[in-house]
Amino acid sequence: MLDVGCGTGIVARQFRDVGCRVVGVEVDPRMAGLARGAGVDVEVADFESWDPAGRRFDAVVSGQTWHWLDAAAAATVAARALLPGGRLAVFWNVPELPPEVTRALAAACLRVAPDSPFRLGDPTSRAADGYQLLLDAAADGIRATGDFDAPERWRHDWQHTYTRDAWLDQLPTHGALTRLAPEQVQQILTEVGAAIDALGGRFTAAYATLTVTATRRARRGIGG
Repeated sequence: MLDVGCGTGIVARQFRDVGCRVVGVEVDPRMAGLARGAGVDVEVADFESWDPAGRRFDAVVSGQTWHWLDAAAAATVAARALLPGGRLAVFWNVPELPPEVTRALAAACLRVAPDSPFRLGDPTSRAADGYQLLLDAAADGIRATGDFDAPERWRHDWQHTYTRDAWLDQLPTHGALTRLAPEQVQQILTEVGAAIDALGGRFTAAYATLTVTATRRARRGIGG
């Protein structure tokens, strides 16, 4: 299995732990180093120009990453790396947080960093609705290669309960907060933490894993 944009190896470790042999590709050497420290085999490269060097994989996966890539170019490289009948699956985990936590995060971001990209959207919309453009782009990129069967969309719903400390520990890794100064991040964490305390110190997030997936067609002729 090939894990594209493996980061610190969160996805790769889960597949490895259920018996898969995983190779990761990661553009950030620092993240690749952390993944290697967790026992993941990682190659540092921009995936669009990565060379599989004759290797073929049963599956190519990408969690939370595909939208950073050129969808058509990345799908072309994935097709080159896949065995006939192999599967490409790119996915995003989308949380629906309690409204109290969402409001606290949005209010804190707007107060601490008025130009922050984080905004409260339509309160009647679902978080997964905002991912449709990403899913469309991934599917269009797969179709453009001509190397895959028609892409499918899968959805898996699940839940996870966070303690106050567990949520605040991972919150600074979210895109909008990574651009802020440490003191700004700390102010946001303080306000969001207070909202979680008001809920009893923990909350349950409803997640949807949204996947675009397709099977590699059999190669035609000698050149594939």
